[in-house]
Amino acid sequence: MPITQDDIDRMNAAIAGAERQVTIGGETVIYRSTADLIRARDDLLGQIARADPDARRRQKITKLAYSGRGY
Repeated sequence: MPITQDDIDRMNAAIAGAERQVTIGGETVIYRSTADLIRARDDLLGQIARADPDARRRQKITKLAYSGRGY
């Protein structure tokens, strides 16, 4: 089963809602902790990146810069 952005969005919603149960493709998985869920989500993101090398370039990048007075 290919991984879609909807699957990642479901996992992000579960992380944000402090849930440990996610249903993807009709299969429900209950994770032991939120940290396990985050690791699983990161693994899926890695699989997407390996399948589509240009996906990383299309991600929005935000750069922050600080310029103080210098004295």
